[in-house]
Amino acid sequence: MCGKGIPPNADDEILKVEELESIRLKDYLRMDQAAAAERMDISQPTFHRIINEAHCKIAQALIEGKAIRIEGGNYVIVVKDTETPVPLHDPRRSPCGRGWKRGNRPQG
Repeated sequence: MCGKGIPPNADDEILKVEELESIRLKDYLRMDQAAAAERMDISQPTFHRIINEAHCKIAQALIEGKAIRIEGGNYVIVVKDTETPVPLHDPRRSPCGRGWKRGNRPQG
């Protein structure tokens, strides 16, 4: 059993840490591919391969009802990244940052 979570299953979809980071930069933070590749210190073709693999794994997990596990991969943890901070969730915003939810738009 992995901590207090669900025990690993052979059918789980494994998302590597670099695949998650590519999703975070491109889809969540909405960086363009060139900037995201530069931020990860990889070439654009490599970034493209990584994010395509991530999208395929996520789609397969959603369609087939599989759990997604994030583990493994090839990565280095940066002590502090002031250029691309991990965004804090703002309950007034939609999950993908596509606008304000009705009735919660800030004034000014």
